[in-house]
Amino acid sequence: MPAPSIDAITRNYQPVETYRSYAEAQRAVDHLSDNGFPVGGTLIMGVDLRTIERVLGRQTYLRAAGKGAVAGAWFGLLIGLFYAIFTPRLLYPLISLVLTGLIWGAIAGAIFGLISHALSRGERDFVSTSTIAAERYEVLVETSQVGRAHELLAGLRG
Repeated sequence: MPAPSIDAITRNYQPVETYRSYAEAQRAVDHLSDNGFPVGGTLIMGVDLRTIERVLGRQTYLRAAGKGAVAGAWFGLLIGLFYAIFTPRLLYPLISLVLTGLIWGAIAGAIFGLISHALSRGERDFVSTSTIAAERYEVLVETSQVGRAHELLAGLRG
């Protein structure tokens, strides 16, 4: 089933105010709520979205192995804890199970990180983070409530 279109979602809504940041739009909805406005169904819509990708550095074999080792260590720790919970033994063997899982997980993760980096053959040879940002945020309310919302938000501005 396809996702509903923006027009279908906003059909019975009208924008009340536009804000430069999400925090300002959130503060406006909070103000409406504090003043008894029925905020159920109120929309905060980001408009003019942009994807921003910040390149952090080059992806090297060492970095790939390190990231893989960290991910593998967490998985190995989880497996080690799982075995330790269900193994009726003294404390020392339980600790060794957890540490063994952590170490073998780190080794396997590092190997997997190296292999996956080698298989990429230099494509996307960098590390980055991505975020989505909006140019502005509109607060939309049901058409029948627009007048009351305008009155309440005028108090926020004033």
